[in-house]
Amino acid sequence: MSDKKAPFGFFGRLLDIDLSKKASWVVEFGEAHARKYFLGSGLAAKLLYYDFPNDMDPLDASAPLLFISGLFTGGNLPGTSKLSVCAKSPQTGIWNEATVGGHWPAEFRKTGFDGMLMTGRCPELTLLYITKNGVEFRSAANLAGKDAYECGTLLKDKFSARAKVAVIGPAGEQGVLISSIMFDPPISRVAARAGIGAVMGSKNLKAIVVEGDPAIQLEVARPEEYKAELKTDIEEIRKNTTGLTNFGTSGGVEAVEKYGDLSIKNWQIGSWPEGAKKICGQAMQPLMLDKHYSCYACPIRCGKIYKNEKLGLYGHGPEYETIGMLGANCLNDDPEAIVEANEWCNRYGIDTISAGAIIAFAIEAYERGIITQKDAGGLALGWNGASVVALTHKLGRQQDIGRVLGLGVKKAAEKLGHNASEFAVHTKGLEYPAHDPRGHVGMALSYATAGRGACHLEGLTYFLDRGIPAADFGYTTPPDPHLSSDKPPIVVNMQNYMSVFNPLGICKFLFIGRVGPKKIARWLELVCGWDATMEEVLLTGERLFNLKRMYNVKLGVSRKDDVLPPRLYAEAKPDGSAKDVLPDLGNMLYKYYQLRNWTKDGIPAPEKLAKLGIK
Repeated sequence: MSDKKAPFGFFGRLLDIDLSKKASWVVEFGEAHARKYFLGSGLAAKLLYYDFPNDMDPLDASAPLLFISGLFTGGNLPGTSKLSVCAKSPQTGIWNEATVGGHWPAEFRKTGFDGMLMTGRCPELTLLYITKNGVEFRSAANLAGKDAYECGTLLKDKFSARAKVAVIGPAGEQGVLISSIMFDPPISRVAARAGIGAVMGSKNLKAIVVEGDPAIQLEVARPEEYKAELKTDIEEIRKNTTGLTNFGTSGGVEAVEKYGDLSIKNWQIGSWPEGAKKICGQAMQPLMLDKHYSCYACPIRCGKIYKNEKLGLYGHGPEYETIGMLGANCLNDDPEAIVEANEWCNRYGIDTISAGAIIAFAIEAYERGIITQKDAGGLALGWNGASVVALTHKLGRQQDIGRVLGLGVKKAAEKLGHNASEFAVHTKGLEYPAHDPRGHVGMALSYATAGRGACHLEGLTYFLDRGIPAADFGYTTPPDPHLSSDKPPIVVNMQNYMSVFNPLGICKFLFIGRVGPKKIARWLELVCGWDATMEEVLLTGERLFNLKRMYNVKLGVSRKDDVLPPRLYAEAKPDGSAKDVLPDLGNMLYKYYQLRNWTKDGIPAPEKLAKLGIK
């Protein structure tokens, strides 16, 4: 993978680690690779697509697990704290990227590496200790079975104050297919989705501790201009994100409910204003907020630390998605139950989106007689906080029905049989987050075509619907959220742009801060010295989106998989602002494939691949 090394903006060094042999070496790369793929999930997609067989079992020792920083991560640009954790998903069997912020990614960058690629399987439960000198393999036998918060506390006591911890909980150790990787618990950021924790667990890898050297800094091509423009950029971002600063993502619950965008009672109803009012950030923070915090180099400070002495809870408070899925989707209006379930998901190392989806599915299956009280270990399930907390423990401990539910909603529905698949809400095996495509029909097209399944972050078209402008694209007034005919070009443009965020290490909330592709091009010029343009940024995004599509095509993905679940394309909401709205996915897909130059089967055409430099 070697080519000429760039002098600015990155190190050009990946740690290649063979866990079976307890060996590692450095692989170098240069400017051509960095400019074509950026870093993060872009470089990871390149490695997975070209260097590994597509038919590998994601839990086999030979399957790779990649941690790669974004190109801007660890510098001083605002909101650039992200790391991509990538692998073939054991839950969906296709591409997966789970992105995490906080402070671990920047600390990793200060070791002088841009990323690491891990293959093999440790002969015993192991902790990796990463410094500028490389990797040390240490026993993690004393951490076996411990939850993420316990591990975080133990490891922070063991290592220096600089050290940052990434760890799996019991769910990842047990191979639960909705398990996550926790970063710096209990003030946790999470690489959450599609079973990435199970991949780490399959490698007998319990924790990765990084300790950088503050003397290691990324060189910037134009330091004086960079410093001068940084202040203005930060002020502009801060000015446009005050809602996130005040309440975090949880502050949007009531507004989302009014748009008809909130998932309610396993997506069965469209209006729940009384419940949304009880569980929004504005209601929860006076009860439990301890303090605000930020990810590395971020002026937004959207993180909220919650404390509840009665329940003995302390840690990262529930985000919007957690409130939506463990709250509204389960018809649970109890703030304490949401915070408790959130903390236990974090301790066990479980994705809260998938947990909320599978718990709501289980409650509905119980109502329909598909799951019995005996199956549930004696629990009488209902739409309430007690059932949510109890089923969270069943998932984390893999007890009773939790063993089935831990497979994810698609496989659980198949295992349960009857008509359970009719109300299992997923695309390509990944559960939906708390944004309803009947409230914002552009999201229907984005969900259907996203690289890892039902992912809201790959398109984010609802940002435009709510009046957040994208002036570089010419979107200055909100489109009609219920109109399908104008959405294909919007989705293509947004997917292409969003596809550079993870590779660059940029938080998606910078879009709300009015950071467009022209600004990204300017940052590339200042940091890397490249004569980048908006067009190059968007072409890179298009390349990466198509590269991930081609990875999935090699795994059998096609038009047959670009679908919505029955509940979201055939059942209109009975009430609320999106009442009777159904997305016209068929016509949107037809136009979308034309715009992307994909075949009618959803395969990128040879001339499109040639233009993008994909072989």
